[in-house]
Amino acid sequence: MLFFLQDSSLFNYSLFTLFLIAPPTFISLTFLQAPYGKYYRPGWGPNLSPPLAWFLMESPTLWFTLYLFPHGKNSSNPKSIILITPFLVHYFNRTVIYPLRLFLTKTTKNPSGFPFSIAVMAFLFNLLNSFVQARWVSHYKDFDDHHGNGWCFWVVFLCGVFVFFVGMMINVWSDTELLRLKGEGKGYVIPKGGLFEFVSCPNYFGEIVEWFGWALMTWSWAGLGFFIYTFANLGPRARANHQWYLEKFGEDYPKKRKAVIPFLY
Repeated sequence: MLFFLQDSSLFNYSLFTLFLIAPPTFISLTFLQAPYGKYYRPGWGPNLSPPLAWFLMESPTLWFTLYLFPHGKNSSNPKSIILITPFLVHYFNRTVIYPLRLFLTKTTKNPSGFPFSIAVMAFLFNLLNSFVQARWVSHYKDFDDHHGNGWCFWVVFLCGVFVFFVGMMINVWSDTELLRLKGEGKGYVIPKGGLFEFVSCPNYFGEIVEWFGWALMTWSWAGLGFFIYTFANLGPRARANHQWYLEKFGEDYPKKRKAVIPFLY
């Protein structure tokens, strides 16, 4: 199996697939929202508890990345290890910490559940994406100091990692606020404070910013493909959430808010 995963053709096809699935994802989610959370609807098969679903579907980004990384030619290069670290930090939060926080959130409303079929699709995407990102960093990225320009790596990396962690702080803070409101057991209310004053979904905005930072710090087609797919996946859902808030709260909902990109979208 390892020999198969080291095939450069497999990497190229996987990278191409990452770009290929972004447009249909954006188009389909513009008209049909994935049936979990406020959009839950029956007919998508058996359900999992949301914390378990999040843990299972995000898990390949940890175990598959950690499986692949030691087998790349860059695996012992300190730059490679430093570069993959933000990716693992984000997904440790998303795979372990966020589901645990979701599980511990006290609410008077019973969650409707998370369709197993949707979790499987997310699992497969994370398997594909973790392969592309981990294999790029551990094997294909050129970390050599050509013509004394090794400083270029650090300039690009530091710019990208700054953007990445700004996005992560926005994402985590927004998730915290949404979980707090959910824990109050009052049903859906209008979130306020922070970037909620500018967009309906700052949690999605933060994640989009994160992967823009990742694309910058990796300076790669792999990172760019993930950034594009992230927007294709989260942009339509943010727009649907924004419309849902407008319809639910009417005149009480702040009209100046955008869906996900402040002042723009």
